[in-house]
Amino acid sequence: MAPRRSRAKGRGGSLSSLLGSREILVVCGAGGVGKTTVAAAAASAAATRLGGKVLVLTIDPARRLADALGLEQLGNRETRVPNEAFSRAGVEPLGELYAAMLDTKQSWDSLVAHHAPDARTREEILANPLYRNISTRFVQSHDYIAMERLFEIHAEGNYDLIVVDTPPTRNALDFLDAPERMAEFFSSRLLRWLIAPYRSKIVNVASKPFYQAADRILGTQFLSDIAEFFILFRSMYEGFVERARAVQRLLAARRTSFIVVSTLEAVPLREAEFFSSALAERRLHLGAIVLNKVLPAYLRDPQCATVATRLRDAAPELASHLAPRVKEVDVVQLGRVLAEVGRNYLDYRVLARREEEQLSELAAVREALSSVPYFERDVYDLEGLLRVGDHLWGD
Repeated sequence: MAPRRSRAKGRGGSLSSLLGSREILVVCGAGGVGKTTVAAAAASAAATRLGGKVLVLTIDPARRLADALGLEQLGNRETRVPNEAFSRAGVEPLGELYAAMLDTKQSWDSLVAHHAPDARTREEILANPLYRNISTRFVQSHDYIAMERLFEIHAEGNYDLIVVDTPPTRNALDFLDAPERMAEFFSSRLLRWLIAPYRSKIVNVASKPFYQAADRILGTQFLSDIAEFFILFRSMYEGFVERARAVQRLLAARRTSFIVVSTLEAVPLREAEFFSSALAERRLHLGAIVLNKVLPAYLRDPQCATVATRLRDAAPELASHLAPRVKEVDVVQLGRVLAEVGRNYLDYRVLARREEEQLSELAAVREALSSVPYFERDVYDLEGLLRVGDHLWGD
């Protein structure tokens, strides 16, 4: 593994300590809250400020991460973000930033190659039509292989920090539970019933009606394909269970923390609370809650509020003064626009003060609470990610 970076001294509302002291950060949250942006921004901040090698790994197959980092494509293998991209954004990084996106099929093939007891079993599994469907379409297989890929990259020891961008919250729970569920499935009664008649020519009287009905509904060939696949797969059972337990230990280790991303809207905030509780139940470490798209502080400025009130109440008078400078615009219409601008500011001020109260309440019960303001333009490039990273760092 690359040499560990110096541990950063944390500040209130800052993720600097977390980024400097952990090896894995798992970023979770509801859809649409900017989770991918926060994951990439945190990784960018660590690579820029702390040095070492940092990887951001996305489980979500959207292209947002590749686009923001200026990469043509992302795949299963890590791709380095060139220093020229940082230079264009006006910074010189102390370390290196890499990015990767989970390729489910390629990761499954690699896993089979690693755990298969021999070359013949490996080739039979890879050629099995049921395997091809499961490895590309089965949702639980996607969640499981994501954990496998994370474990594999961490075990290789090439990175000081791995930041994982997960699917939206409820699916992220599947992501966390996938290793245990996969192990349970391969030892389940249903699986034993499916493969029993193909391991032995003797089918007992009690189970015979089940197979007769299944043959009529699914077809003998389909059941045979299922049985063949799972008989082959069970040859790797011990390796699967051992790896699943290792993954669970890695998630629960002190070197791993979770970051929950939310906005201050009611539904995402409830999701964040739900996920925080789920982490506590699983005894997994919640490192921080990041509140994204928080309304800017100037909306709470009393002087700005005075200006907005004046703009709203004295709009006709102000329009008369401005009319000579704004040619070909009706003075009445100009007054309406000015009044509307003032009203809109005051409406947003109410929302901003409400958010401030929510932030105060959350800060009182959370060890690490960081906020990122609402930006006037979307974050779509590395420069924007670094701006988000500045706020996560506490600057």
